[in-house]
Amino acid sequence: MKTIHLAVNGTLMRGLELNRNLTDVGAEFVREAKTLPCYRLWSIEDRHPAMMRFREGGAAIELEVWELPVEALATILEQEPAGLCVGKVVLEDGEVLGVLGEACLCEGQQEITQFGGWRNYIASKA
Repeated sequence: MKTIHLAVNGTLMRGLELNRNLTDVGAEFVREAKTLPCYRLWSIEDRHPAMMRFREGGAAIELEVWELPVEALATILEQEPAGLCVGKVVLEDGEVLGVLGEACLCEGQQEITQFGGWRNYIASKA
């Protein structure tokens, strides 16, 4: 069975509400990681984040890397909220596929880049 690595930065992470979308398709947690400091993060109505890459003004974002069967990627994508997509994410130690947000999804939403990740943002609201 062929597998891929997928970087997730929000509700798909361990212990969060949509993590079962990964575990139900046989995905396995690989490690915590950080992006290069070229990403910005938005809270989409405080339900989930959206991350986008920029040439300037970004930060390193904390996320998780999961290994999953290649054929499971479509299932994961179909369950993601509208406006989230998969693209290449540049980590401190390489490049993997990852969940990103479309620009139109982030328009008018609260930028939370300064928190360095979704977990930190959620913790700040507690």
